[in-house]
Amino acid sequence: MISSKFDWKQIDQAPSEPFLELAKKEDLDELAAQILYERGIDDEDKLHDFLSADLSQLHDPYLLHDMDKAVDRIRRAIESGERILIYGDYDADGMTSSSIMKEALEILGAENQVYLPNRFTDGYGPNLSVYKYFIEQQGISLIVTVDNGVAGHEAIAYAQKQGIDVIVTDHHSMSDSLPDAYAIVHPEHPAGDYPFKYLAGCGVAFKLATALLESIPNELLDLVAIGTIADMVSLTGENRILVKFGLQMLAQTERIGLQELMQVADIDPSDLNEETVGFKIAPMLNALGRLDDPNPAVELLTGFDDQEAHEIALMIQGKNEERKQIVQDIYDQALAMVDPNKPAQILAKEGWHPGVLGIVAGRILEAISQPVILLTIEDGQAKGSARSVEAINIFDALNPHREIFEAFGGHAGAAGMTLPVENVAQLSDVLCNYIFEKELDKAGKNSLIIDEELQLSELSLETIRSLEKLAPFGMDNKKPVFLLKDFKVLQSRIMGQSGAHLKLRVGQAGTEFDLVAFSQGHLAQEFAQAKNLELAVTLSVNKWNGNTSLQLMLVDARIQGVQLIDIRSKSAQLPAGVPSLQQVEEGTNKVQSPAVILLEIPDNPSQLKEAFKGQEFQTIYFKNQIKQAYYLTGYGTREQFAKLYKTIYQFPEFDVRHKLKDLAAYLNIPNLLLIKMIQIFEELDFVSVDNGIMTVNKTASKKEISDSQIYQNLVALVKYQELMALGTPQEIYDWLKAEDQD
Repeated sequence: MISSKFDWKQIDQAPSEPFLELAKKEDLDELAAQILYERGIDDEDKLHDFLSADLSQLHDPYLLHDMDKAVDRIRRAIESGERILIYGDYDADGMTSSSIMKEALEILGAENQVYLPNRFTDGYGPNLSVYKYFIEQQGISLIVTVDNGVAGHEAIAYAQKQGIDVIVTDHHSMSDSLPDAYAIVHPEHPAGDYPFKYLAGCGVAFKLATALLESIPNELLDLVAIGTIADMVSLTGENRILVKFGLQMLAQTERIGLQELMQVADIDPSDLNEETVGFKIAPMLNALGRLDDPNPAVELLTGFDDQEAHEIALMIQGKNEERKQIVQDIYDQALAMVDPNKPAQILAKEGWHPGVLGIVAGRILEAISQPVILLTIEDGQAKGSARSVEAINIFDALNPHREIFEAFGGHAGAAGMTLPVENVAQLSDVLCNYIFEKELDKAGKNSLIIDEELQLSELSLETIRSLEKLAPFGMDNKKPVFLLKDFKVLQSRIMGQSGAHLKLRVGQAGTEFDLVAFSQGHLAQEFAQAKNLELAVTLSVNKWNGNTSLQLMLVDARIQGVQLIDIRSKSAQLPAGVPSLQQVEEGTNKVQSPAVILLEIPDNPSQLKEAFKGQEFQTIYFKNQIKQAYYLTGYGTREQFAKLYKTIYQFPEFDVRHKLKDLAAYLNIPNLLLIKMIQIFEELDFVSVDNGIMTVNKTASKKEISDSQIYQNLVALVKYQELMALGTPQEIYDWLKAEDQD
């Protein structure tokens, strides 16, 4: 069934005429101007700053807390030939942060090496055992953390005690207690006053590189763009500038590894944008850290060996494909475990890969609009990730119950945790009780901001070119989402591997466009038949076979009123996971589902009426299988009854057990109807049937066929079946509702 995943909120704030004039001078159309105005870009200065985003607008890196100390210590280390360890993280932000720091130090002639912790053996952040190894075995005398460190108290304290200085560069949330590091470079440091608080780890590393090199290292911006987009930080202010120019560098990157990665991923650098990074490049890099040792990523991003770069790129692509399959397998298993009677889902199982549980939890959240905790069980422990809807703060719900956990952390929308297996049931009780006690909306959908309503006739490639001036899009500068309604679905067809995706042709007032809906292939027949359908879409450019065209991309869909879907054709598939309507008897349970399949039609209309009585469905699928199709045979014509009587009158006795098919063939009357006709004759006393032998009663009084109750019931049954087999879904639904009101 088609069901919206989000709570749609439409902005309606008209820009002033003077602002529209300003926008026009900047070569923005009215639609782009409207979107900017609604996003707070509402005067000349803001508009100029937004559109002119330039590297010269980047803040002085020395405004960051402890930047002077960090630069001075690193320069002293380089001058004295100290060995420097760059300690990163296993995700795309950590990989790029480490690569930025590595290249900056190499430019300065530093002796350094990089280590990215393994998610499974080292965990996140500074690891005491790893620090000990590099200090005692590798002769490291200075450690620079990138994209981590503010929570690494134990390891950093050990290093400092050994006389090994640690410079922390990080962007993650800071606790009240900070590690005793030599320097902490962080945009949100309480003792600092940096103008922009939302740098990614790679952004902080880039600022340190800028300070060390005493100029903006443009050649590192491609790495900054990847890490910033991947970490989903706010794409405003400095991040917008860094990503904007970083994407330009990435499109013409000379990094052999990135060239190889884009080639194996079939990415055209000339079409590269923030979506390419967010949906292709970043997931490939992240897949390595989710499943395996992340360190080859640094060699890919910074190395010069063509063959090695090619091999690493192929390996990363393989890991990403493996990751996709693991995610799908766990998703299918976890979704089948969902308990519809609970307001939140705590799903735990042995053997689930811990590196992908956050991804899967997010997908299930999107599917059911409930808080989801996914846990893998191993050696008596349950470890995993939580994702929650906007209405329910998962951190506030669980933080007061830290006695349940061995480790816990997170924020309003997501959390990570480790707990004994025996506490999983208690965890479920705690979260469900929190929702019940607070009387929260257990199915509160996340919000989707709708920027404007679309009229297809007003769209062109120029529309997209104007909107591209608002890019790069991301957190706090979302790609514009538009409302499309009062249109027709002209065509609906599946596409992609195994028909996973959907392509629609939509039309409105004589204008038509293609619309692509990823992962919606299973709803092809629903979209083809939907009435009162409304879509939330984005705009994109489609280049195919030398042609360039505008196409729409589905974000969400909703329908006003009940959905009536006709699946009576032989080729129509039953929707997965939707229950069929049981032929209920009085007192049995009703179907507990927003969607239902009317699979088999009972002979008795009142039985069908009873099954629907008091139930309101969002979607009804009409398969309407009829075992004995009397609507195809009819209820017998006067001529057919006369011909039957005339034929059997000639026989003193007729064996209906063995000769019925012969009689049906001779009379050219279907067996099904012939049986009913004989039953009618018997009811009217025209014949008697005893032990399969039919005898004509030649002294029977004259009666009309219509006097037979069996005949009357058959006439009603034929008309009822005709409606079920040949009527429109709306006619059937109207009949069902009318019956329900009787």
